[in-house]
Amino acid sequence: MRATWVFMLLMITSTAIAQEDPRFSISIGAFFTDRESQTRVDGESGRGTDIDLEDDLGLKKSDTVFRVDGYWRFAEKHRFDFSVFDLSRSSSKQIEREIVWEDTTYPISSTVNTDLDLSIYKAAYTWTFLKRDRSFLGATVGLYVADMKATLSASSVGSVETNDLTAPLPVIGLRGEYRFADRWALRGSGEVFAVDYGDYEGSLYDVFVGLDFSVTEAIAIGVGINAVELDVAVSKSSFQGDLNWQYEGALAYLKFDF
Repeated sequence: MRATWVFMLLMITSTAIAQEDPRFSISIGAFFTDRESQTRVDGESGRGTDIDLEDDLGLKKSDTVFRVDGYWRFAEKHRFDFSVFDLSRSSSKQIEREIVWEDTTYPISSTVNTDLDLSIYKAAYTWTFLKRDRSFLGATVGLYVADMKATLSASSVGSVETNDLTAPLPVIGLRGEYRFADRWALRGSGEVFAVDYGDYEGSLYDVFVGLDFSVTEAIAIGVGINAVELDVAVSKSSFQGDLNWQYEGALAYLKFDF
C-alpha cells in the first residue's frame, strides 16, 4: 500500500511528454482474484456463527472475472471514475461443524448449498490539484458499493435462507498518473473508509496500481494489481451481522482513450 502513495508523490518533481488529455477512457479486461471471506448473519433468536465462506461452505478462493474500469473527464481538473465487476460464486459442501445462519441451524454433516451473488460498483469524483503535462495527482471522494444476495439451503433442514444487502460505503483518497516515458505510464489510487455511516460501522481500504504501454495514441495494454479489505458491522432489517472480506489479484486489460 505504501508504494501507491510513494509513486503519487513523484509527481511533485516529475514531468512528462506533453500530449492531449483524453476526455473519456475505458479499460476492459480480466481480474484474477484471490479471496478470503468471513461472514456472520444474526437472527431474532441470537448471534449467528462466524463462517469462513471458503473453508466452511466450499466457495472457490480463486477465480477470474470480467472487469470494466474507466473515467470521464468533464472539465480540465475534474473527472468521474468508475469500476464494475462481479464476484458471484456458488458451492455445495457437506459441512464439518454446526452452523447457525440467521435463525436456521445446519447440523454437522449436512450438505449445504450456497449461492453468493456479489456485484461491485465503484464511482468517484476526482479533483486534480497537481498537474504536469499528462501526469497528475488528485483528491477523490466517492462510493464503494457491494450489492450482495446470499442464499443457504439444505434438504436435511428443509429451509432456504436468503439475505440481501446493498452497502454504499463512502470513500476518500488519492488518485494519480505518472507518465515516465513516451509510451509508458504508471497509474494508481488509494481509497479508505473508516466511519460510522447509517447502518454500517467499520473500515475499508482499496488500493490499485497499474502499468500501461501505449500501442497507439488511443489504445494501450496494461497490467495491474488491486487489493481490497472490507470489515463492516451491519444492522439492517434484511441483514444483521458482520462482513469481513478480502480480495486481491492481478489485472490484464486493454485501455481505450477517446
